[in-house]
Amino acid sequence: MPSANEIAPGLVIRQFTPPLRLSDFKLIAFDMDSTLINIECIDEIADAVGKKAEVAAITEATMRGEIKDFKESLRRRVALLQGVPVASLQQVYDQRLRLNPGAEQLVAACKAAGLKVLLVSGGFTFFANRVKERLGIDFARSNLLDEADGHLTGQVVQQSWGDICDGAEKRRTLLEVASLMGVSPAECIAVGDGANDLPMMGEAGLSVAYHAKPKVREAAMVAINEGGLDRLLEVLN
Repeated sequence: MPSANEIAPGLVIRQFTPPLRLSDFKLIAFDMDSTLINIECIDEIADAVGKKAEVAAITEATMRGEIKDFKESLRRRVALLQGVPVASLQQVYDQRLRLNPGAEQLVAACKAAGLKVLLVSGGFTFFANRVKERLGIDFARSNLLDEADGHLTGQVVQQSWGDICDGAEKRRTLLEVASLMGVSPAECIAVGDGANDLPMMGEAGLSVAYHAKPKVREAAMVAINEGGLDRLLEVLN
């Protein structure tokens, strides 16, 4: 295990000496659920049909890396959402979804330093597109819930790039956007909290764990264990 160094309360770094310059990076990729926002959207949607505990247990095991196949895990959870009114998604967004502390400040600082911002999520477009707009994010990729007659069908829709945005797809998206921008993975930052963020974090020049699962904290170059997302600016100037 690379030696870790707590440079301030709740802020751990490994494998580099701060500060790095934010302007040396060109792209920052964020996971959404429990990273940019305070909830796991799928768990809250499940609450609408009284299945929150069932779905949350699968989410939790997946985030810890105990359920290895994210696609299978997501399909199992989405199947439990069959029959949820589409209106429930708006209620979750309005009543439960909050940006995590420091999200607006960090995204604004990245944009001011000339970085492009990517949101890449195993969550859903309904929320990802709204968060993208709210924060002025440049690119977003996430999963699309199938609906019919105003209700969820319990299926995920096939999109041009594939059907489910899992860890491998997050990694691929980061590399693809970097390639289209003409920048190297070393000029990218990846921020996440769960096991399916590890593949993209492993490619990025700077990997950041935000209030993350133990496995993710241990792998990241920066672990923000207390405070807001903007604490990343303590190691980047």
